[in-house]
Amino acid sequence: MERKIKNQVTGFRTKDGAGVSLVRVLGNQTTDEYDPILMLDSFDSINPEDYIAGFPLHPHRGIETISYVYKGQMTHKDSLGNEDTIKDGEVQWMTAGSGIMHEEKLPASERMLGVQLWLNLPAKDKMVPPAYKSIKNSEIQEIAIDNGKLRLLAGEYNGATGYKSKYLPLNYYDIHLNPNSSIVLDTDSNSSIMMFTLLGDAYISGELIKEKTAVKLSQGNSVEIKSTDTKAQVLFVSSIRLDESIAWGGPIVMNTKEELNKAFQDLKDGTFLKTGIQY
Repeated sequence: MERKIKNQVTGFRTKDGAGVSLVRVLGNQTTDEYDPILMLDSFDSINPEDYIAGFPLHPHRGIETISYVYKGQMTHKDSLGNEDTIKDGEVQWMTAGSGIMHEEKLPASERMLGVQLWLNLPAKDKMVPPAYKSIKNSEIQEIAIDNGKLRLLAGEYNGATGYKSKYLPLNYYDIHLNPNSSIVLDTDSNSSIMMFTLLGDAYISGELIKEKTAVKLSQGNSVEIKSTDTKAQVLFVSSIRLDESIAWGGPIVMNTKEELNKAFQDLKDGTFLKTGIQY
């Protein structure tokens, strides 16, 4: 049975961090429909003034942040001592877990194009140790498909294996289609699937989806993606629903109001970081 589109959200322009102009697509109003994806922000600019202010040092707890920079650069620095830069096609995967402080700098480039996802952590894993992983181009397989390519950012595709998510299963593909081309993806019927049109319009399950739009798919065993008379770049994200309560406050996502209050009290008390690093 082919999956159909259950929901779609087109992003809107806003500012975050120290004044970064971005397109916010998913947020605290879409958590149930897009479970376990909490947030999706898209970056697309040829004007460095839109983004070079970056995201100064800030906390996270209870989530994982996954940043995909298809064009441009992003430099990550955190309270674990990590400092790392990804560029042009690479991924940053940060597990906030029990608590981390990090900053993200976005150096000027010809074009800044990419997305950041917030992936929820299951209740049992909310307080796991924080961690950071960069997925460099050398670890990302580019798989030829008819009239295009598929970049395997994480998970599995037709026997090929990429970076494996530790806490939730996650298949993350960057699909490039030439004009008037298509691909049919087989899907596990129980998986929760979101797609995002990063560049260009595309037909998903026969429905025309405009650029910078996220869609949630119904249950089923397959989905077809077709380009129009121009190229399309579509991100595919497959995981499983958590169906757990969500208490979200700024950069922290827990399951209860009490847990959320405890996180902010820990920040106030200086006990947020289990590493004992003060800030």
